[in-house]
Amino acid sequence: MKSKPNRGKGYTAGNSCITEVVIENKPTKRLLDPGAFCSCLGKSFLNTCAPNFENQLLPIDGIKFNGSSNPMKELGIFENTVIFPHINGNLRITVEFVVMENFSSTHFILGNDYLIMYGIDLHNKKDRYFTIGDNKHQKFAFLPFKRQITVRKVAPVHLELERFNYEQQRLLGAILGHEVDIILNIERPYPPLLGKPAYPAGLKSREALEINIKELLDLVVIRKVGHNEEVEITTPVIVAWNNGKSRFVGDFRALSTYTVPDRYPIPKIQIALTQISQAVYITAMDSLKGFHQNVVTPRERKYLKIIVHC
Repeated sequence: MKSKPNRGKGYTAGNSCITEVVIENKPTKRLLDPGAFCSCLGKSFLNTCAPNFENQLLPIDGIKFNGSSNPMKELGIFENTVIFPHINGNLRITVEFVVMENFSSTHFILGNDYLIMYGIDLHNKKDRYFTIGDNKHQKFAFLPFKRQITVRKVAPVHLELERFNYEQQRLLGAILGHEVDIILNIERPYPPLLGKPAYPAGLKSREALEINIKELLDLVVIRKVGHNEEVEITTPVIVAWNNGKSRFVGDFRALSTYTVPDRYPIPKIQIALTQISQAVYITAMDSLKGFHQNVVTPRERKYLKIIVHC
């Protein structure tokens, strides 16, 4: 058994069942698919491997095929010899593929028909492999699985910064015109106290951290640090609980130690309530978690990078 992924990340535990075989003396990818009723492939893909395949098709009739509840148009049977390469001896089998006209694929699909016929077993224990027939010691490997990364994840850092700066200009609940300006009373190199690692967090706290971080990312209150951005000061965060509700809190005590304090009178609550009672418009704020946004100047954002365990 492998470690269970975090909540909402179950799909990351998946892997592929694609292996490399030899067809017509060329290495080709093949998917071992127990969920497929029969071995098949698409017309467009087969045309790239065997341009004159239409002259080699065997007739097929008397059966209809469906893929994901959609009817498929079968063209015929394409018979081919497949070689499974192995260091201890290759294995050669002959496979009949059903060629579909309206089927999109980028590899040959070996379906349940030939998996049963040749006793091909897929193993998903500590080491993933498959065996063919009675020889369980001859293990065949799957190709390494490369997860596709969305364009958003690999977008250049400057595009993320442009989006972040644009959204900052129209943030809900932001106090504009009174940006926070942080001035440190020390110079580089900064002391180790300002580069703290993330605090340990239990499973419950990690789940709460993920939820809080996602909310703040969606609200464009925070953004992810780019891989090429310099990070000299990091602030760990904790999760505070109140009546079952979680709250995202940064431990800025170390940063406050080296920050020149602002000098302004703290407003009295009675004066603030009196002013609110006479107001026509009230700024938006998160009533549940009780915060509003103090916008930080771009120059000072490097001091407020947080670090978490997720």
